[in-house]
Amino acid sequence: MSTIDMTPLLHRLLDKVADLGAEADIIANQDKAFSLKADKGELSEYKVTSSQQLGIRLIKDGRVGLAYSESLDESALDTMLQDALDACRFAKVDPDQRISVQGSRLSTDCPEIYQPDNTPVEEKIALALRLESDILALPDVTGAPYNSVYEGESQLCLANSLGTLCQHKEFSVGCYSSALIERDGRHSMHYQGQQARRFDELNPGALVTQIHAMADDLLPGEAVPSGRYSAIFTLDCLASLFGCFQAALSGKWAQQGINPWRGKLGQSVASRWLTLESRIHMPGGMRIKGFDGEGTPTQDVLLIGEGELKTLLHNSASAHHFGVVSNGAAARSARGALDVAPRHLVFGLGPHTQAEVKAGEYLELVKLDGLHSGADAVSGDFSFGASGFLCRDGERIQPVRGITVAGNFYRLLGELEAVGDVLHHDDGKGFYAPLIRFGGLSIAGK
Repeated sequence: MSTIDMTPLLHRLLDKVADLGAEADIIANQDKAFSLKADKGELSEYKVTSSQQLGIRLIKDGRVGLAYSESLDESALDTMLQDALDACRFAKVDPDQRISVQGSRLSTDCPEIYQPDNTPVEEKIALALRLESDILALPDVTGAPYNSVYEGESQLCLANSLGTLCQHKEFSVGCYSSALIERDGRHSMHYQGQQARRFDELNPGALVTQIHAMADDLLPGEAVPSGRYSAIFTLDCLASLFGCFQAALSGKWAQQGINPWRGKLGQSVASRWLTLESRIHMPGGMRIKGFDGEGTPTQDVLLIGEGELKTLLHNSASAHHFGVVSNGAAARSARGALDVAPRHLVFGLGPHTQAEVKAGEYLELVKLDGLHSGADAVSGDFSFGASGFLCRDGERIQPVRGITVAGNFYRLLGELEAVGDVLHHDDGKGFYAPLIRFGGLSIAGK
């Protein structure tokens, strides 16, 4: 990707900020994306896009103003700066927000995340078409409505009034497909994808097999009797569920008084078998980055240790509010306000073998529907539609569809029945956990 050297432009903007008697940090993004979609044996989409955004967080007299521009010409950037200054005038004084990272000169030193792709476009087109044709060739498949190959390349530059200048670039590829199966008047569909850093790391054959097998296995599913069940979530489902309640780890939410764990540091919030970290680097991970949204070095952070809440994710503002030090978890996009986010979420290994986790009867939940509409991040209550399998001693004995799973997420973390000793990752390679068996889930079925 041909990129513009943003450094001189950022320095000019920061000089203008200084002339206003203000301070700021500025994020510049340059992105390029390529995507292909297949439908009915032909390409239905061939899209190449590129974009650039520059966003400023300006602080003057204790007030914060945000603005962004997609144009880099001088007049557009002057307008952006004036918009941020105007926003400051109408903002409330925020004593916690300040430009605090001085002289940071970090770049993400990890060659694996930026491996420019030289794969001929013909191979990518062939893969998109093959995903659809291979799915449609399998038994009882009547449709493959979603098939795509995509890649993305991005470069980020962050600078501030205190001499910080940090840079990050990465490249990723991915593909996904789907299978709609019809048999004996019943329908079932499954959708799944893969992500990687290089085109040759994708495994479309395995993906097609997994998609068809899941859709086929779920096809005859029926609701189980209502009651309380033990459950094991697939990693993708567990990642999605945890994402609904991740704000419990947010120092910003605690600062705003709405984090249910805001007063629980040093207290038990989960089973003693549960340990959770935010890690900078995982082999093949998709959230590797050397600095956070303010230029602070990212770091491994122990969030929960043996069930005890050790710390929250902090940026400089939430850290200042609570009198602690930022742990490199600031998150901000060119368009966004200052927030927090983890890197790779990694659950610790437990004391149980995989066979012990799967002993006896339990539900394996492989699909959750209506997650965000059915979750209350503050109370922890949730209610989702779900599909999966009734299992006994690791064997699937009955496919399950048409059930509703309900419970309280924060109580659920204390009701672990077993935690496995082998680490797995979700399809997005940002969430890592062993098999975890939860108890006490309420199932509304038949």
